[in-house]
Amino acid sequence: MSKNVLVISASPRKGGNSDTLCDEFIRGAKEAGNTAEKVYLRDKTIHFCTGCGVCNETSVCVQKDDAAEILEKMVSADVIVLATPVYFYTMDGQLKTMIDRTVPRYTEIRNKEFYYIMTAADTENANLEKTVESLRGFTLDCLPGAVEKGIIYGVGAWKVGEIKGTPAMQQAYEMGKQV
Repeated sequence: MSKNVLVISASPRKGGNSDTLCDEFIRGAKEAGNTAEKVYLRDKTIHFCTGCGVCNETSVCVQKDDAAEILEKMVSADVIVLATPVYFYTMDGQLKTMIDRTVPRYTEIRNKEFYYIMTAADTENANLEKTVESLRGFTLDCLPGAVEKGIIYGVGAWKVGEIKGTPAMQQAYEMGKQV
């Protein structure tokens, strides 16, 4: 059965390392017969949550930006890939801002499969565990029926393109194929 895969790329660099791994994941997912779409957060206008609380009553954010469109895609997807470069041992601000803006409808992001793609200049997977725990805090602790399906650690990649030729490239492709 074909699945609807949504890849959220939080890379601020077009063609950056985490973005490149997203492309490999998508290639694998499409080859396996799934549909896949990548949303580039860098190309969207997403304001910070103001904590006003209106959405708790209305399920609609009062802000008019691109967050509602992305949130709709998240609700409709079967599989969600959250991809981020790791800065100072956590996800980048673009992804965290989008996660915060899911509040109006986060309980509708239910029964989804999640994959995490992370890249960092650091060479140790263990040093990315704080990022994994932050992502799990959102997905596994807040979203009903969420299932973690895989983690791709793209370590040792600082400059654009350094991820190419690493084991993470093949891993991203293979995980995509297993969707």
